[in-house]
Amino acid sequence: MREFPVLKFSYLAMLIFTAVASFWLEFAFKVHILRRMKRVLLSLLPISLGFLIWDAYAIAQGHWYFDKKQVTGVNGPFNIPIEEILFFLVIPLAVLMTLEGVTRLKPNWKNPKLR
Repeated sequence: MREFPVLKFSYLAMLIFTAVASFWLEFAFKVHILRRMKRVLLSLLPISLGFLIWDAYAIAQGHWYFDKKQVTGVNGPFNIPIEEILFFLVIPLAVLMTLEGVTRLKPNWKNPKLR
């Protein structure tokens, strides 16, 4: 069976698609997530760090692995693929942009008790 070199970019392509599919909301609906980046990072980094530690442990123990055919081969600390590190930043940002975009279009969906 012939392998396709583009598979090495599968995980990265998914992250790019997710970013493109949601980051346009920042500009289209002026959700201002990027303007609050310090606040966002202070919220995301501790959780992301916890998951990255968990990933590192699982990889080291052989409980978890990444298909070498679907990642670029660029690894960060503790042999974690760069795509996995980016995952913990891109996906939460995409979720925030989507939630803020929806509440911008549908302000009655906001629950004042939660804010």
